[in-house]
Amino acid sequence: MRTKSLKKNKINVITLGCSKNIYDSEVLMGQLRANGKDVEHEAPAEKEGNIIVINTCGFIDNAKAESVNMILEYADKKDKGLVDKVFVTGCLSERYRPDLEKEIPNVDQFFGTTELPQLLKALGADYKHELLGERLTTTPKNYAYLKIAEGCDRPCSFCAIPIMRGKHVSQPIEKLVKEAEGLAKDGVKELILIAQDLTYYGLDIYKKRNLAELLEALAAVEGIEWIRLHYAFPTGFPMDVLDLMKREPKICNYIDIPLQHISDSILKSMRRGTTQAKTTQLLKDFRAAVPGMAIRTTLIVGYPGETQEDFEILKDFVQEMKFDRMGCFAYSHEENTHAYLLEDNVPDDVKQARANEIMELQSQISWDLNQEKVGQVFKCIIDRKEGQHFVGRTEFDSPDVDNEVLIDASLHYLKTGDFAMIKITDATEFDLYGEPA
Repeated sequence: MRTKSLKKNKINVITLGCSKNIYDSEVLMGQLRANGKDVEHEAPAEKEGNIIVINTCGFIDNAKAESVNMILEYADKKDKGLVDKVFVTGCLSERYRPDLEKEIPNVDQFFGTTELPQLLKALGADYKHELLGERLTTTPKNYAYLKIAEGCDRPCSFCAIPIMRGKHVSQPIEKLVKEAEGLAKDGVKELILIAQDLTYYGLDIYKKRNLAELLEALAAVEGIEWIRLHYAFPTGFPMDVLDLMKREPKICNYIDIPLQHISDSILKSMRRGTTQAKTTQLLKDFRAAVPGMAIRTTLIVGYPGETQEDFEILKDFVQEMKFDRMGCFAYSHEENTHAYLLEDNVPDDVKQARANEIMELQSQISWDLNQEKVGQVFKCIIDRKEGQHFVGRTEFDSPDVDNEVLIDASLHYLKTGDFAMIKITDATEFDLYGEPA
């Protein structure tokens, strides 16, 4: 018979997946702390606590496998008496709860993406409605994610997010401003706006695309110096956002706009509601409206029916557009999506080879663009000290996914969380090196 662990009711929250999950974990931990609970985020093994909450990702095969492995690891620890309770929440749990309950029965309880009050109750806590936007941030103190909407109304054929997150629901401007004011009081200087689709913001509650009005309200918050836009959908992009980006210095000249593909036949099958010609024009309009803006995108290769010709069209587009930042993924055949009805007919090794080829192309583009930055001076936010370097970012770089600026800590002292003017002295494909100007 297993013995109870000796760690007394300490809750360890483990987060897998995207920034939206990080935000959800932070809200959960804020609620737990307000209830007087001892809670930590991804505590090391020796301080792990006896109650585990795993916030899972269910987006694509790799993410699902990582989430399942994490659940199995803690189910095993529970069997061995190393932890007392294991709870699972998030997208994987929302999507596959009956299967998970059957396959991993020693997890205490599974919760979906909208069941925070029920999860809190299981953890011996009450959901406090008055904690509007308050949360326990896990990011460096100088930046935080701000989730402006939940869910998605887009019909993309390959995507299971509407299944896991539901329909698009915007948060009111007043609520988001109050949350931003609270973050600014805690020392946050950079807000990273996240949603499944930023450009849809406001259509449900204001009956119009209202991202620009939200940005103006957030830019008025004292203490916030940078506002960054993540996950904008290309169809129906509100162009007034670009006018505001150009005139409002707080809004970073940066946008993350996942395009997924560019071949017209693939875009049509993906149900993206656009064409190569429209997308190319949109990107040209971006660059004309805000010269020098950084554009990040994400692409999918190996989608059902993707021919070598489709792939060559995509490669030519990448070469022509010279994106500042890019991620590329091999297509994952997801059940209950529209594309699941199609034959997953591109072999896995071909998918991976195509993804590698696109990223190799992007690596050269990134090298060329970074060489142009050598000798220039940029305003950088200093996120942390790591080893022998202070690590910062320009306004053209988002945390974890983009370039970093490395400054030799043995030669220069910088304060983490502060801005500094940095002269770039050297560059590789994905990193910049600099010194205080």
